[in-house]
Amino acid sequence: MNVLNSNVSSGQKSRRDFLKAASAAVCLSAIKSLSAFGNSPSKKPDIILCKADDQGWGDVAYNGHPVLKTPNLDAMAAASLRFDRFYAAAPVCSPTRGSVMTGRHPNRFGCFKWGHTLRPQEVTIAEALKTAGYATGHFGKWHLGSVRKGCPVNPGASGFDEWLSAPNFFDNNPILSRDGVAVQTQGESSIVTADAAIEFIRKHTRSPKPFLAVVWFGSPHGPHEAIERDRALYNTQSKKLQHFYGEITGLDRAVGKLRKELRTLGIHDNTIFWYCSDNGGLPNVGATGGRGNKGKIYEGGLRVPAILEWPARIPNHRKTDVPCNTSDIYPTLLDIVGVKVRKQPPLDGISLVPLLDGRMSSRPKPLGFWDYPIGGIRTPSREFMPELLAAQKKGNEVGDKSRLRLNAGKLTKQYPQDMFPGHAAWLDWPWKLHRIETRKGVKFELYNLAEDPEERNDLAARHAERLKAMKAELKKWQRAVVRSLNGRDYR
Repeated sequence: MNVLNSNVSSGQKSRRDFLKAASAAVCLSAIKSLSAFGNSPSKKPDIILCKADDQGWGDVAYNGHPVLKTPNLDAMAAASLRFDRFYAAAPVCSPTRGSVMTGRHPNRFGCFKWGHTLRPQEVTIAEALKTAGYATGHFGKWHLGSVRKGCPVNPGASGFDEWLSAPNFFDNNPILSRDGVAVQTQGESSIVTADAAIEFIRKHTRSPKPFLAVVWFGSPHGPHEAIERDRALYNTQSKKLQHFYGEITGLDRAVGKLRKELRTLGIHDNTIFWYCSDNGGLPNVGATGGRGNKGKIYEGGLRVPAILEWPARIPNHRKTDVPCNTSDIYPTLLDIVGVKVRKQPPLDGISLVPLLDGRMSSRPKPLGFWDYPIGGIRTPSREFMPELLAAQKKGNEVGDKSRLRLNAGKLTKQYPQDMFPGHAAWLDWPWKLHRIETRKGVKFELYNLAEDPEERNDLAARHAERLKAMKAELKKWQRAVVRSLNGRDYR
């Protein structure tokens, strides 16, 4: 029996059914949508979704960092829509990446922490855009499942036609998986990633299909190993900072290489290039956008740099303080292209098309965050990829079968709908409510972020009515998330 088919639940099949019947409906919807954007159906935008790994809100020069050199990101921010209050859906990597893929809070599909996977039942952005004729590619860090053949949540099983991917973060000269085959690459890690994406982009620029290129760097995740060229720029700093800053500068150069290629190919005007990070900054080395850092539900763990470049729709530089989220990427792109997913499960993100057009001055829907107290799962590229390469040289194409993640999507546990452990937050700008459950009980904190961006002045005792209303909204959302977690969306 085929490995993939043996793990497909009835819920998964129902989620995938839309792919078979969507194309005709998409064509009509896309024509209407693109007409509204002043484009013909043949002029669907190409799309690049670019993500850093552990880059904090302040880890760019354009946000005021006194040391970092990020000339390409600075130039991109100066020419595009710059999000000054953009949030990762979660304070760690895999969950946020899952939110980009689905438009949903990652707890809805059990992607609680690093190393947890997508569920195959979920519809991904790659699958949805393929129904509109897009060629799809993933390059770099995956971290939503294995990158081996036969995994039900590898990039290929999740809608990507082509992929050169790693199971987790990776450093220079990485071993990556090309469509399930381990290959040794050479070069600085971010440039290796960008070069793979550029090869894909060049090929599909010559084809009639528009493309989606998901480019997820492995930097600046530790251990930090900058190449000499980038490290030397910071030789007055400590060795630790030299390598951390150097990795960000290497990433910046890779972004510049991608942007330059779009101009060389003559496609930059109608390419959506969306850049962000996967969580807040690292402790001790990173610069965050508020209290706390990676792993925390406070602002420092969630607020990230973000830029959207699309000259055809955003001809002039703009900044926005409207709170936006990685979960918004999926519904925004589907809205732009005109894709309607039949039986779409509940989304947490919203379409930002009105914001792109200058018609949104405030967010119409609050943002929910929830760090569920379940540990991460170890998935080291430095260990897994050499093992796969060695196995394949001996004729074993999947290597260690225990790493295939064959249980992804199997609903083996039901979670109580009246218990909400961990740290959750409800952001209804400018108010942010925290619900923190500990062994001693539940405590609530309330902050006005416009007046107190560092979340130091707890106003819960002074705003009883607001506290009561926001607690009720958060509880309602958490109950809905648990229903999704228990598989209700797949029935």
